[in-house]
Amino acid sequence: MTIEHFPDRMVTIKGKQYLYFGGTSYLGMATNSEFQQYLTNSIKLWGTAYGSSRNANIKLSIYDIAETVLAKIIGADAALTVSSGTLAGKIAIDHLSQNHNTFYHYPKTHPAIVKHSSLPLFTNGKLHPKLTDNVEEAVVIAADTLLSMAVKPTDFEFLNAISTSKRITLLLDESHSLGIVGVRGEGAYNSINHPRISQKIMISSLTKAYGCSGGVIAGTTDLVKMLKDDPVFISASGMNPIFLQTFVDAQQLLQNQLQKLQTNLQFLFGDGLLSKQFIYHQDYPVIYSHSDRIYPYLKSKGIIITNFKYPNYDTLMNRIVVTANHTTEDLEHLKSALNQFQKETLH
Repeated sequence: MTIEHFPDRMVTIKGKQYLYFGGTSYLGMATNSEFQQYLTNSIKLWGTAYGSSRNANIKLSIYDIAETVLAKIIGADAALTVSSGTLAGKIAIDHLSQNHNTFYHYPKTHPAIVKHSSLPLFTNGKLHPKLTDNVEEAVVIAADTLLSMAVKPTDFEFLNAISTSKRITLLLDESHSLGIVGVRGEGAYNSINHPRISQKIMISSLTKAYGCSGGVIAGTTDLVKMLKDDPVFISASGMNPIFLQTFVDAQQLLQNQLQKLQTNLQFLFGDGLLSKQFIYHQDYPVIYSHSDRIYPYLKSKGIIITNFKYPNYDTLMNRIVVTANHTTEDLEHLKSALNQFQKETLH
């Protein structure tokens, strides 16, 4: 389906309007008029684009300002912005490849942080045998803090079973948690602590919750200093400064939208009426269904959800997304449709 406008809480398809519970604009920033005004003001200050290296002799102050704000939100020592979350993953992997030979990935981890030679973290339901041997080595383990088909943060208890001979770098993708997980949308980075972790690096898209085209890498101050010397970082244009300025200016607005989202989740999940055939958590704005009937059923009720084949999953994804922009009436309609679907599929 090709449409001619941004799909906010409503989407028009072939002349018919539907409620839209899809996408990744969790805080509803893309269509927020106040956010758009901040962006307009930013264009007047920084122009429409800045196609220059961050290492050029003329440097824009907004990069350091915004990266300081991001590091504080995330709970990291330092942060570095780039033009996309995928580029953030590539730069992080290229950097780690200089002194790490062995990479592992948690099941279903986003391809952006999976090195082409990466080994599966688990084989036959158990940790990869190389992780439990006594060979002294530095290893990288890549994982999404919140997987594309999950509603709870990834469980890192598996770290307990890894041999003490391994020095572990944890590479985390927070694209579906930064901005919406945590009391103030701080994500999960600062809560993932384990004595076995020798280094922790986080990457994330800034497009989803924040509505800003770009990506971020966060970690130690030394890490960020080294990444600024990375050839790809030096040769690439930086993240568009208009989005960084907008992000800084909109901090209170982002918090207000997060509170709206949290209120919506309380309204939707507070009565606990959804059955176990749906995958959800009361603090996360996504509901999953494995039923191949859910998409056409909801469409018949005037609701469109996300439905497509994701690269690292075997079946179509049925993803119901709640945003800060949905109204009480929207949520009532969704609840009614889901409850009716439950009743019809149980009989």
